[in-house]
Amino acid sequence: MIITTSDHVEGKTIARTVGLVRGNTIQARHVGKDIRAGLKSIIGGEITDYTEMMASAREQAIQRMVEDAKKQGANAIVSMRLTTSMIMQNASEVLAYGTGVVLE
Repeated sequence: MIITTSDHVEGKTIARTVGLVRGNTIQARHVGKDIRAGLKSIIGGEITDYTEMMASAREQAIQRMVEDAKKQGANAIVSMRLTTSMIMQNASEVLAYGTGVVLE
């Protein structure tokens, strides 16, 4: 599956637009990781536990978006975007969305 943030795929023609495709996940923080993150915020630097958690969440959301696109008959996704929002304290949603299309 071709995925791009632009509204076209270089060298390809969009034969048909399928419509909105999306995938999301909600990740909750772990208390043990919060303690380490709190200590890290005092001394500074990257909080790698959270970096890894959010990277995993993005990949999961993208994979779910791809599954949605395939169900709708798309073979590519254009104008793909990612957004993150806080759902509740200690939990965030990652949403991947774009336009499912059929390329010639």
